Amino acid sequence: MDFTKEYDAARAAVEAQLNTYFTGSAPQALLYEAMRYSLLSGGKRIRPVLTVKFAQACGKSIEEVLPLACAVEMLHTYSLIHDDLPCMDDDQLRRGRPTSHVVYGEATAVLAGDALQAAAFETILSSGLPSGIVVGTAYELAHAAGEDGICGGQVLDILGEGKKLDIQGVSYIHEQKTAAMIRAAVRIGVIAGSGTKSQLEAATAYADCIGLAFQIRDDVLDIVSTTEELGKPVGSDAANEKTTFATLLGIEECERIIREKTDSAKAALEGHFEDTSFFCALAEKLATRKK
Repeated sequence: MDFTKEYDAARAAVEAQLNTYFTGSAPQALLYEAMRYSLLSGGKRIRPVLTVKFAQACGKSIEEVLPLACAVEMLHTYSLIHDDLPCMDDDQLRRGRPTSHVVYGEATAVLAGDALQAAAFETILSSGLPSGIVVGTAYELAHAAGEDGICGGQVLDILGEGKKLDIQGVSYIHEQKTAAMIRAAVRIGVIAGSGTKSQLEAATAYADCIGLAFQIRDDVLDIVSTTEELGKPVGSDAANEKTTFATLLGIEECERIIREKTDSAKAALEGHFEDTSFFCALAEKLATRKK
């Protein structure tokens, strides 16, 4: 298994499909432009790649589930636009480029995020896939987006600023805010591939483990990396007086937990999928990433 080749192929397929959206001309063309600016700004595309690869592991072709993968990325992009707003984290850079509100103004950035969230569900509903898959995948995306997912996690993140949280509090925030979208991405892939209940449970356990490891790595990088390496500001957690895994546990303990969760993620898939090598390699890549 050539991990890089497989990942790049899935990512390229997603990228090509994303490039087909919001290209029309209309009086509100500025909104289309702002949506595409953030949606096509690069990034690793981890979530949509997870969607297509889990669907593929359950017997579907990548092409069949590309609309679902793109819906996942649209919703993720919406969350990033809103997360960067002055009323949230007030970040000026994302993926090495000025954030949406810096380029288009706060009002247009808010509307671009809103429109991307709506477009995510429209993309699923117009995918032409069987109704059971459409309903099941739309539910997973809605659950990840709402009060028990991204929005709930963001509220808790805001409420936690300037407060000393314990490990349970920090973990709960990121179960909602970070892991929810990774969990939705893999579950959408398994549902789209008509996977079994045991495959869905195994994929969910995998997602929860890599989601936590991903967030802890983010917290570490916010301390040890540079703005140039990450493509976004470092030190923002400290500036916003946020308690993170790194501030609570220290770098060494964070590295230990990342390793533990990565190993648990790989073990979760054993016996449930014919070939887990891609997912194991991805877990390792995420555990050791530098940006």
